[in-house]
Amino acid sequence: MSDLDLTTAYLGLTLRNPVVVSSSPLQKEIANLRRMENAGASAIVLHSLFEEQISLESLDLDRWLERGAESSPEASRYLPDLKDYNLGPEGYLRHIERAKKAVAIPVIASLNGTSKGGWTRYARMMQDAGADAIELNIYHLAVDPDIPGAQIEGSYCDLVAEVKASVRVPLAVKIGPTFSSLANMARQLDKAGANALVLFNRFYQPDFDLEALEVVRALHLSRSEDLLPRLSWVAILFGQIEADLAVTGGVHNGLDVLKCMMAGARAAMTTSSLLENGIEHIAVILDELRQWMHDHEYDSIRQMQGSMARRAVPDPAAFERGNYMQVLSSYTLKSP
Repeated sequence: MSDLDLTTAYLGLTLRNPVVVSSSPLQKEIANLRRMENAGASAIVLHSLFEEQISLESLDLDRWLERGAESSPEASRYLPDLKDYNLGPEGYLRHIERAKKAVAIPVIASLNGTSKGGWTRYARMMQDAGADAIELNIYHLAVDPDIPGAQIEGSYCDLVAEVKASVRVPLAVKIGPTFSSLANMARQLDKAGANALVLFNRFYQPDFDLEALEVVRALHLSRSEDLLPRLSWVAILFGQIEADLAVTGGVHNGLDVLKCMMAGARAAMTTSSLLENGIEHIAVILDELRQWMHDHEYDSIRQMQGSMARRAVPDPAAFERGNYMQVLSSYTLKSP
């Protein structure tokens, strides 16, 4: 199986295979980055530099805290001490430099937030520190009923355009699925300058403690079934935009990676599988991928990319409303 070609092109970078480690606190340790590379990862997205770290003393954040304090005296406790999350912006830049010296595979920096602020400055600094690309993780919950969707979408595109104009390295944009017209939004982000779209970030939802009557932070690892909406949208968007497509969320094994490739993705990103099984699980994923390709007589990853996309399958309705009706009508109640 050594003659199989696993290479893929993502963000203008030639990757040795499609398995990329998505952003997580695992990347704070340089030793973990080396383990990821040795296990076979083709690129690494570093843990995020949060907007709150860049503008911790900004008037916008002060107003947010004051407004929260007015509604609840304990509201400010829900904002973590981001000064110590990764030693702040300067510490993050030093970490990029160390990471680039530690591994030979591409290192992608991550910016997490919603507003323009000082992001263009830090995007340039990340580039100058050696990042091969930047992933902009736009994490925004639209909770204000006075702000229309068009305004939110416009702010996304303005942010992407401004960051893109400030750097020379490629820019990926990680978004959620909750746009009223995701296909149109993808095209807008493409035109704004995104070199890749990463589908989808996960909006962490709190749980309720019924005994203490408190809101509880909850973090649940993804599962392979979480891959399905991501596959659908990559398959729909493939060929409709110029930007590369990547999947994050639900990639746990070699078959998951193969599905991402056939939908039209250039990269399949994983973190939950490593948190659950250890960093060396990357090698297991790649072994499963190679074995399937060998058994099914595929020579390369590029050979299969987009082969199951909406525009490539005989029945495109499988991605549309017609399939919804067929699936509902096909379900039968199990016998007791």
